Amino acid sequence: MKPRRVHYSLAGMCHCFNVSRSGYYAWLRRKPSQWLQRRQALDEQVKSLFHRHKQRYGSERLQRKMPKENGKPYDLKTIAASLKRQGLVAKAARKFKATTNSNHNLPVFDNLLQQDFSATAPNQKWAGDITYLWTDEGWLYLAVIIDLFSRQVVGWSMSERMTADLACDALWMAVFRRKRPKGVMVHSDRGSQYCSRAYRQLLQQHEMLGSMSAKGCCNNNA
Repeated sequence: MKPRRVHYSLAGMCHCFNVSRSGYYAWLRRKPSQWLQRRQALDEQVKSLFHRHKQRYGSERLQRKMPKENGKPYDLKTIAASLKRQGLVAKAARKFKATTNSNHNLPVFDNLLQQDFSATAPNQKWAGDITYLWTDEGWLYLAVIIDLFSRQVVGWSMSERMTADLACDALWMAVFRRKRPKGVMVHSDRGSQYCSRAYRQLLQQHEMLGSMSAKGCCNNNA
């Protein structure tokens, strides 16, 4: 009630909450109990540690970080209750997602790019890659095609699955947005999506030159 005194009269609030004015003033003079003071101190300590560790620690890990009370560690349920009371929920760990699977027997292109990432005009050299993004709906995979002349993204595609269609859709977009250019060198890693029959046929259909990085050489990745 006290913070609302600026907007509402004391008599009106007492009437609304069915309390007497004398009872309200007695409550203001009353000091918090020792139990309440200890709980507030615990909540502050839990909240401070929770944010110090980037909101990733749950009750068990916080228990190991908190100083002991009277020589004993805090009860796990007590810490869990404090987190729940304050609405603090630890972030789930994000597992690493592999985006390149080069362990396959599919045909690969020679490395035509040879780490020369320069271009003198648009549509000479494109480079493709796949990454992953964490969203509220889970992991999503993103395939992109960039023009090495301007570093502009000319094609992209997103999917819940990392399939050949993901890479093909990104290339299709680039082809149509750039009005079907011929003779473009399209460089990528040796991932199975880029070595797939569908992707290779798409390059051949539009008279493009496939180029692939050497296996396990990140320096070749545009």
